[in-house]
Amino acid sequence: MAKYEKIVTGDIQVLSEGLHKYILDSAVSMELIDQSSYEMGNTKVKVLVYDKYFMRNSSRASLNVTIVSDDDTIFVSAIGAGGSQGLFLNFSWGAESELVEVVEAYLKSFHYA
Repeated sequence: MAKYEKIVTGDIQVLSEGLHKYILDSAVSMELIDQSSYEMGNTKVKVLVYDKYFMRNSSRASLNVTIVSDDDTIFVSAIGAGGSQGLFLNFSWGAESELVEVVEAYLKSFHYA
């Protein structure tokens, strides 16, 4: 498992749409599995779940992105899981970290409002 979290400033809609496109463009085998959105007052929550096939070890890994905003303060949490090979060994080739690094790269280039 790999995790990356960051607080940024901006518009949640702009960030989530840009991040979604960036994640999908990161790999041909990347796909959005499902998503959820919720609003309560000024607080908005988006959850995006992605899946990617890794040919190098014939496995799949998932990327779960949670985005929470209160006005223009945005918290982003990216968690990568799966991608290991073997029933008992659970040896990972780094697929989880690779997925989380995509989110980290986008947030480093995100132009804050």
